[in-house]
Amino acid sequence: MIPQEKSEAVTRGLREAFGVTEFADISRITKGHTTSLVFRIIVGGSPYLLKIIMRSEDPTRHYTSMKAAAEAGIAPRVWHTNIDDKISITDFVEAAPLSVSEALHQLPATLRVLHALPPFARAPFNTTCTFLLNKGPAADAFLQRFQAVIPKAVNEEFFARCAELAAVYPHDDAEMVASHNDLFKPDNILFDGQRIWLVDWEAAFLNDRYADLAVVANQVVTNDEEEILYLEKYFGAAPDPYQLARFHLMQQLTHLFYAMGFLTLGSSGKPIDWSGTVPKFSDYHRRMWAGEIDLADNDVKIEYGRVHWERLLQNVRQARYNQALRIVSDRHATV
Repeated sequence: MIPQEKSEAVTRGLREAFGVTEFADISRITKGHTTSLVFRIIVGGSPYLLKIIMRSEDPTRHYTSMKAAAEAGIAPRVWHTNIDDKISITDFVEAAPLSVSEALHQLPATLRVLHALPPFARAPFNTTCTFLLNKGPAADAFLQRFQAVIPKAVNEEFFARCAELAAVYPHDDAEMVASHNDLFKPDNILFDGQRIWLVDWEAAFLNDRYADLAVVANQVVTNDEEEILYLEKYFGAAPDPYQLARFHLMQQLTHLFYAMGFLTLGSSGKPIDWSGTVPKFSDYHRRMWAGEIDLADNDVKIEYGRVHWERLLQNVRQARYNQALRIVSDRHATV
């Protein structure tokens, strides 16, 4: 089950972590659609998670972020990491069902702890919605692929909204914090029956705090009252108009980003059939939260991208969107 070329590294990790050279049991974990090899192993009668990164990237930022989060009590304990071997061993979380209502109350506090950590390192490539705020060859190449598969009307609105948000949404060093950046997937939010643990730290880097806040809210916030509660638990006080406005604009960036990303990936370079209706945003995310949706399927990727697109269209045609643009723009024009 362990690749032959990694067996010596795994043995070394077991010896350094537990003083043994073999495990009592092992089973492969395939949930989460990662390119890494992930296993549940039993050592000394206790379960642990063994992860072997198969990509060529340097895992230094990944492991550093994961250890910091574990020390803060929001990620499982780290028993072993080896940058050269690209192997980590952590506690295994026996996941219990987590209701959306419980998540609404617990996750803001978890994000608050995360964002208060010493700043993470920056990433060589941005894999979050703030990607759309930065121009460059990488962004241009991905946007060209997206442009080739969507209808003309969608293309025009997409780039107009991107430009509108990029012109207003500011880079503010005070808002750049240690961020997980991959919490749109419920698989990365585990509940042991008492507390929440965040896992899979490969995408962690220094980012705008509202990026994590927005993607988590997409899953657990369903109305204005819940939004206030969510942000109040995060900030420790009722959110002010600027915080609400900045949060709302970041949510629109998430809709643009996930529409772009999943429509591009799901299309395989072919024009997308835009006919037919798509599910409601809140209903779709409830199904994702329940584990009923598999984003590995290309048709599901396209559906998910369109769900975000329809949500964006609904939001930008509301008075709150223009009000948020004005509040954020006025604040930074004054500064």
